[in-house]
Amino acid sequence: MTTPSTLDGQTALVTGASAGIGRAIALRLADLGAEVIVHGRDEQRGGQVVNEITAQGGKARFLAADLGDAEDTVGLAAAAGPLDILVNSAGVYSFTSTRDTDAASFDRHFAINTRAPFLLVAAIAPMMAERGSGTIINISSTAATSPAPIGGAYGASKAALELLTRSWATEFAARGVRVNAVSPGPTRTAGTQQMLGEHVEMLGRGNLRGTVGEPDEIAAVVAFLATPASSYVNGSVFVVDGGALSTMPA
Repeated sequence: MTTPSTLDGQTALVTGASAGIGRAIALRLADLGAEVIVHGRDEQRGGQVVNEITAQGGKARFLAADLGDAEDTVGLAAAAGPLDILVNSAGVYSFTSTRDTDAASFDRHFAINTRAPFLLVAAIAPMMAERGSGTIINISSTAATSPAPIGGAYGASKAALELLTRSWATEFAARGVRVNAVSPGPTRTAGTQQMLGEHVEMLGRGNLRGTVGEPDEIAAVVAFLATPASSYVNGSVFVVDGGALSTMPA
């Protein structure tokens, strides 16, 4: 007996899908047959992703929402409608010291990285549970478990998301909803390159493979968790970091 690996007939909402890891996830899920709701704040960039998907024969539509706004986040869940797959990929990050992280920045990290997934799951997971099936995948970060002298607010917001992942798996598992997370290490995206510049490549030398990750490599793991091939996986956090080293190479 073979396990089906396609997502034909399923609908997926991917937040933060207009760029970076979210975009790669949206393209991968569409390639597996899912109808993808591409979320973002920039309609032009989101429309480009939709066009990429439809040009390959897939189905997609765009929904805009500011996940820093609680009402807008709840509205996104309502506009998306019934879902089979939810991927909480949208996130913000600022690698500043505690002293240089003001209250507004702290609140924004938790609003987008933690509260938005919470509100979306609160609205969407019960509907999945009523149908007896559904898959939720949260995009965390190795910053959640690797303390550093900068970026504490970002790491804390992702650590909270990982705890919520396990809590939701416990809450909804009996009604057929699986909840897992993917924790990427340093990944080459336009956002990380803009913020870190050449330091992105340096971070890549801190793993066993010796290079940073690519969005497609993260998306491949998300795709596995979205398909029935991962039916026995629940409440897990998949670390995708190339194999972390305990110390940086000289």
